[in-house]
Amino acid sequence: MTFIVGEECIKCKYTDCVDPCPVDCFHEGPNTLVIDPDECIDCTLCEPVCPANAIYSEDEIPEGQENFLELNAELSQIWPVITEQKDPLPDADEWNGKEGKLELLER
Repeated sequence: MTFIVGEECIKCKYTDCVDPCPVDCFHEGPNTLVIDPDECIDCTLCEPVCPANAIYSEDEIPEGQENFLELNAELSQIWPVITEQKDPLPDADEWNGKEGKLELLER
């Protein structure tokens, strides 16, 4: 099993989840993060520290976000690994909690 980063991360990109990850499975895009499902060891350390509540186990992906399993797998092969916490996007707090952000995903 793996975890995924869902729509809630888009336009926020909080990176609190990166430091606790023991296997460096997070990848950074322009305005979100993704998890490499081949690297994730299902340790659950990232999930409780995410300020946007954007991390889900693959068997608990919210309805309407099922495509994020494939999206995380695809983009983790393209985007670089992130291993240290960084500042969130400047307007992250304004975007946190908003729905319907998939169309704002930057590749």
